[in-house]
Amino acid sequence: MFYEIGKVLNDVIYTIGGFYNESKAFRNVILWFLSILTIHSTAYTIIGFFFTRKFKPAKHNHKYAILIAARNEEPVIGNLLKSISRQDYPKELITTFVVADNCTDNTAKVAREKGAIVYERFNDRDRTKGFALQFLFDKIEEDYGIESFEGYFIFDADNLLNKDYITRMNEAFDEGEKIITSYRNSKNFDENWVASTYALHWLRSIRKRHRARSVLRLATNIQGTGFLFANELVKDGWKYTSLTEDRAFTADAVAHGYGITYCDAAMFYDEQPTSLRVALRQRIRWSKGHLLAFVESGWPLFKNIFVGNCFRDKSEKRKLTKENIIEGIRHRWASFDTFAQLMPAVIPKVILWLVVGFFIYGCYSYRYGFYDQNVFKGGGWLTDGLNNLFGIKVSVGPGVMAMVYSMLLSTLWHFFGKLVYHVENMLTAVYIFIIERKRIKKISLPKKILYCITWPTFDIIYRYSMYAALFMKVTWKPIPHTSGVTIEDIEEVG
Repeated sequence: MFYEIGKVLNDVIYTIGGFYNESKAFRNVILWFLSILTIHSTAYTIIGFFFTRKFKPAKHNHKYAILIAARNEEPVIGNLLKSISRQDYPKELITTFVVADNCTDNTAKVAREKGAIVYERFNDRDRTKGFALQFLFDKIEEDYGIESFEGYFIFDADNLLNKDYITRMNEAFDEGEKIITSYRNSKNFDENWVASTYALHWLRSIRKRHRARSVLRLATNIQGTGFLFANELVKDGWKYTSLTEDRAFTADAVAHGYGITYCDAAMFYDEQPTSLRVALRQRIRWSKGHLLAFVESGWPLFKNIFVGNCFRDKSEKRKLTKENIIEGIRHRWASFDTFAQLMPAVIPKVILWLVVGFFIYGCYSYRYGFYDQNVFKGGGWLTDGLNNLFGIKVSVGPGVMAMVYSMLLSTLWHFFGKLVYHVENMLTAVYIFIIERKRIKKISLPKKILYCITWPTFDIIYRYSMYAALFMKVTWKPIPHTSGVTIEDIEEVG
């Protein structure tokens, strides 16, 4: 019986190995498609190095509502509301709303004492921030009417605003922009290496995403907090209640034809997690939300690339004018661009490597063996250097040992490729520390070196949290905020 099982297994492996060249060709086609999605990233980085969109002083001051979803944020919400009260924008045009969401502390009391209009929500079943915002918009519609405010700001309770924040955002809104995000700085950048990875990530987004897309009048992405949008986007209420409401909002808005711009002059500060355990929990939630947003909005975005705005009323007659042609091109490219950002590329890449580069290649080696294979391979300059130093090669004839060795080597080559990518990624942190030196707090050189070395962990965690999110049931949990830093503290240091 064992002989028969072995013979069948041998035949199966032998047959699978015979399809290696075809499977490799298929893998290359998929990788080619994924590479197309990032073909413009270098150009965006270059544009973002030199340019960002600037806005003229506003002709009109618009009326805004500020919305804050807070769960047990008593230690920080007072500081945010104080920074709002210090704005140089007309006070009568700003109304601040807080939803105290399932709070067991004095968040609601502190917010009321600081002048906010507070609604308390008690619903522990629908737990996400998106549900809290949905509740708050429903209350605003009921008591004021959505159209009572021309635009809506979204902030987290741990944020702090520069004194001219709303004035600067109003300049962009006054030029007709419907969705605007802003400069996200960090109030605890140098608290530890975990916080620094988040702080560097937000600044990388500014340089490599927001600035170029604002210049080109395209659509950048909303990142959780510090953004403004016109009331027309919520005329039917807030419907983004998933684990990552920001991704869902971004994808849906772009799919419907909206641009999303960036205002570099409007700066706010955010508190970053300092606990690795909390960071891992948050990143898995982000990854799950990323996957859900791709499932929900990926197809409309992809379809828009080829057919234009698929949500537009097809009975509406559009004149073939220069403006409409330009807008059509803009929207198609913005849809492609947003689809590319939404695509969870790490998932198909790891599947392709496991199936083709690891398993089928192992079967191929079982059938044919492998000869003169470099042990050091797949890592560019690193493995080239190691080969020059050691030049170790392996040859194994057909059979089980060839299969085992090929799988081990494939894993090693994969590791070298990722290692080089992450080592090179440290240069991104160096670039950010240099280019943003005037806008971030002063940090000692030893800490900067440490943060450059630890910075790649942000992308490493992203990769593995995405893998975990595929299989895990993820629920929303609040991120604790305890920083006592005030906007006055930041101004004194600056």
